[in-house]
Amino acid sequence: MDWQTLGGTPFLPPLYWRAALKRKITGKTLPEQGLRCRVSVNPKEVAAYRKVCGFADSPILPATYPHILAFGLQMQLLTAKNFPFPLLGLIHLSNQIRIHRPMGAVSDVTLAVHARNLKPHAKGATFEVVTTVEDSLGLLWEAESQMLCRGVKLEGESTEEALPTPTQVNELTRWKAPADIGRRYARVSGDYNPIHLSALTAKLFGFPQAIAHGLWNKAHTLAALGEHLPAANIEIVVEFKKPVRLPSEVTLMTSAPGSSGELLLMGSGNIEHMVGKWQPIA
Repeated sequence: MDWQTLGGTPFLPPLYWRAALKRKITGKTLPEQGLRCRVSVNPKEVAAYRKVCGFADSPILPATYPHILAFGLQMQLLTAKNFPFPLLGLIHLSNQIRIHRPMGAVSDVTLAVHARNLKPHAKGATFEVVTTVEDSLGLLWEAESQMLCRGVKLEGESTEEALPTPTQVNELTRWKAPADIGRRYARVSGDYNPIHLSALTAKLFGFPQAIAHGLWNKAHTLAALGEHLPAANIEIVVEFKKPVRLPSEVTLMTSAPGSSGELLLMGSGNIEHMVGKWQPIA
């Protein structure tokens, strides 16, 4: 892996132009390179993120927040000239977070992102965007987001194994996903994907109305779980099923508090939006 170290987080507007202009698949191999940079955590930005995602005030950073810190790096990686797939149209299938140590008093960290594990899928090809956060003591947090690019033909059989639907779960809480949550989430995350912003922009990409961001669904779920989960030595995996159309109401079903368990985010008519589980890091 060839690593490029940047002086700071990338400036987003030019990357949006790059994303908008690239619509074609240009290859079938992932570049063997990653990006990294040092960033400082801004308490005001964290507070704004907490508010949008429903996290209570706490000295511990929200478990999903490093995704926000790394968003610019991920954008730069996925819109690079040698990246073979167009960013617009990629589908986020699943997300796994590992928190190695409690994320309290996090201020200066080193972020790194790279893509790996390109493989065939029934609808195209999948790959993982891997993000890591290190502080002065070493690895603090890491995540893998599995992305699907439709229309890519790779040799070989697809070997997806979906998480089973949890059965031993009870309703914990429910919340509304308001019509403007995509725009509010974009303001705190920098992620202005048109499918989340309005019905008008979502229709351009084949959605009848705007849909909630998968990482907002996951963040709001972890906010609702709160003390239900350990603060560290935990791996949290979710698979995104049917999108949450805006506006709507969702219900969170979970197993009992503890070091491991399962969760299910449901919509009206028993639509499964997200299934997940948490457990100690192996």
